[in-house]
Amino acid sequence: MTTPHPDHDRGLEFDLSTLLNRRRTLGVLLGAGTAAALAACTPGTGGGGATPSSTGSAAATASQSSTTAASPSATSTVTRAFAECGVEIPEETLGPYPADGSNGPNVLEASGVVRRDIRSSFGTSTTAAEGVPLTVTLTLLDNANGCSPLAGAAVYAWHCDRDGKYSLYDSGLENENYLRGVQEADANGQLTFSTIFPGAYNGRWPHIHFEVFESMSNTTTAGQVLAVSQIALTEAACKEVYATDGYESSARNFPNTTLTSDNVFGDDGGIYQLATISGSVAGGYTAALNVTV
Repeated sequence: MTTPHPDHDRGLEFDLSTLLNRRRTLGVLLGAGTAAALAACTPGTGGGGATPSSTGSAAATASQSSTTAASPSATSTVTRAFAECGVEIPEETLGPYPADGSNGPNVLEASGVVRRDIRSSFGTSTTAAEGVPLTVTLTLLDNANGCSPLAGAAVYAWHCDRDGKYSLYDSGLENENYLRGVQEADANGQLTFSTIFPGAYNGRWPHIHFEVFESMSNTTTAGQVLAVSQIALTEAACKEVYATDGYESSARNFPNTTLTSDNVFGDDGGIYQLATISGSVAGGYTAALNVTV
């Protein structure tokens, strides 16, 4: 049986005791490229993703970001993102297992962390987390500059496996780093991760953690984080996934916490963090969220 994590997501005050300032406003306008992107909120071709570097850090991989793992094309989702812009993503706790150097290990300094597909470990292990496929797309927008796309910003995302356990921290997973990765936003402010549907553990509504950085080169620099937040998954999708083989512990834990009683999403019912989800267990799910910072 999966048991609650001892310090699971104790709130922003808990993080502030170990972290420096986790938010600052962009000081430079995105220029003509931004204006062009705003004018072109129609379907088109997106920018590139990123590949692992052999130099040993996420920052060093930025120069290779256009070689593989293409980001999704600009779609009506981008247009909708601009229309909905204006409310910044709520600031949330990193939780006790970020592996960003603020609480134990720092996966952001590891070669290979910049990747679209985060299902497997990288480095000394290639173990893959099993579960129902999930594709997550975030659209990053700069609220201070007219909701322009945050092209070139970077996101570090991480979440638990289908048993509610976190790589690098939970017993037996100390040498695994799966379900963690960094991606760079394309010209439309979009980026995508291929992962599995997270499990549910006692005390929390199913979720995905993420940090937004000003740029790929700043992912290992303290004080360069624009936002720390979490993605909430929909009840309908959770019920479907947790009824499948392999998610037995999640099926038991899921009914114990509601979205409104969750200690992270409960303050506003998660309305600004609840992803739009479609798909099926057989074909996999897609989740999308607009992230205004």
